[in-house]
Amino acid sequence: MHTSSHTVLYDPDGLIEAELPLDREPYESLVKAVLAWTDEATLAVRDYEQIALQLTGHARALASTVRHHADQLPKDSGPKALADIVLREAEGRLSVPIEGTVRCVQTRARLVRAFYERLDRLEAARTPDRTAPPVG
Repeated sequence: MHTSSHTVLYDPDGLIEAELPLDREPYESLVKAVLAWTDEATLAVRDYEQIALQLTGHARALASTVRHHADQLPKDSGPKALADIVLREAEGRLSVPIEGTVRCVQTRARLVRAFYERLDRLEAARTPDRTAPPVG
């Protein structure tokens, strides 16, 4: 008799994932390194594919986080509207099959960078401006 030690979680809204912090620093370092590449023959095709897979997975996690933050802002909010644009554009880019090329990996790296920029702006929009003088 074999018993499983795994528990399957039902989380269709991604609430559990939304509470987990992103491991930002290694991905920002990877993005920086990838965007500095100039020579196509530096790595094997499979290596480019693996890096693209890593960046794609992280981009999807970032997309979920950006969506969660954007949904907490008012519908007429400028930062929310820009996040919606970035998310739509990313959806198209992420739907393109992965190729073992520098171009493909750099496209995914730019997407991760754009998500982090958008996430920073959304977090700033959610934080009240502490430099404004008190009203009253």
